[in-house]
Amino acid sequence: MRILTLLARHGTARYPTALQDLRAMFAAQMPDVSHHMLVIDNTLPEGHRADLDREVELIGGSNSSWEFSAWDSGIAYLGKRVNDHDLVHLATSAFAEYTPDHLKLIDQNVVRHLPGLNAVLGHVDFYNEPVSVFGISWQAWLRSSFILMRPRHLQALGSMVSVTGGTPIFSGDPLAPFRKDAPISRSYRQFLVGWLTGAGTGQGPGWHSRFDLTLETLPFFESKARAILNEQMLTNRLLAIGSAIVDVTWLARKAKAANSISLGDIPDWRAQIRPRVERKLAGLLGKPGRGGQS
Repeated sequence: MRILTLLARHGTARYPTALQDLRAMFAAQMPDVSHHMLVIDNTLPEGHRADLDREVELIGGSNSSWEFSAWDSGIAYLGKRVNDHDLVHLATSAFAEYTPDHLKLIDQNVVRHLPGLNAVLGHVDFYNEPVSVFGISWQAWLRSSFILMRPRHLQALGSMVSVTGGTPIFSGDPLAPFRKDAPISRSYRQFLVGWLTGAGTGQGPGWHSRFDLTLETLPFFESKARAILNEQMLTNRLLAIGSAIVDVTWLARKAKAANSISLGDIPDWRAQIRPRVERKLAGLLGKPGRGGQS
């Protein structure tokens, strides 16, 4: 099996060992996989190119939409070479942050099922209640710091960027940062503000880098909120092209008990994650729906 990693980073100051850690993970957990890496560094000029090591390339990125524009740059740079791989792995240098225990479950026995499935693998996160963005109601999404998909999913999606800087969402007012007519629900606005500047989303500790929302921090708030929108809209767009959403922990458990897995074996995201979430959170999952939507 051949896997291509597109690793988006913004320099190496914050996560200095991310590249080495990711390579070590593949070597230890998937030793028989042929692994090629393209690092897209948003602190380097777009024309930059270098070979870091055998099977590791480095290019620069625009940082216009953080990791999402970086992945676009990587896909454009590689061109048809993307199709030489069985799977494409989208990652960021923060891939091991927050709750990374599920990464230990990803091995050859897990990834071998993916080339035969119209499915995308990652860690499913969810809000306490459904939200609405651009007229789409949903509650769960794949954490974008570590996602595995087939090359044809990239082709079907086109750009990895769903929400550009010109999208009319923000008001310019730190006291009410979203436009009144922004196509996002009240609950989603509250989740975004709570996660970035407050106590979180009601599921334990808040974000480690939360800040006060002022005129000075407003540009960063808008950029970070747009990145979250891009992360979560990526899942909605994958669902829209007919892909199933698969949770790493569920597939690892299933792979131990089954020699083969078909698309019909993949349940709703709620059924997938219910065994691994705390009892107090399991009650928030509600009734099964379609994929990552409510």
